[in-house]
Amino acid sequence: MLLSVHPHASAEESIGSIHNYYENLVIEEARQSSSRAMNDLEFLADVACVSLNHLPPRYIRHDVDMTFFLSPAEQQEMLDKVKKAVAYAIQYVSERDQSTLSDHPTESVSTASSDPSPTDVNNSEESTQEKD
Repeated sequence: MLLSVHPHASAEESIGSIHNYYENLVIEEARQSSSRAMNDLEFLADVACVSLNHLPPRYIRHDVDMTFFLSPAEQQEMLDKVKKAVAYAIQYVSERDQSTLSDHPTESVSTASSDPSPTDVNNSEESTQEKD
């Protein structure tokens, strides 16, 4: 049952385990793809937010649940989507930083725009739908 609580876990611990499967994948990919993301937590956070906004939400309680229900091809497709979203986000955030610094050196960068990505990484989401 989805809402069943482990007898030794509090309700807060059970609810607290819910997370978007893509979050850790995005952060790991950003750190591997950008040395700046390793040292600049604000940049990493901006890249993660932009990336996650270009990926479909995949909420789970345990990462092992996701890998159990996906075929190797579906797992690879998800990793490819993450790489594409992170590459776009790194470029987008870097460009925004540069233009903001040259235009307004004292203002902070906001990455919460509705800027559409050049490609939609959600196109083939049907093939990676979680199986019941």
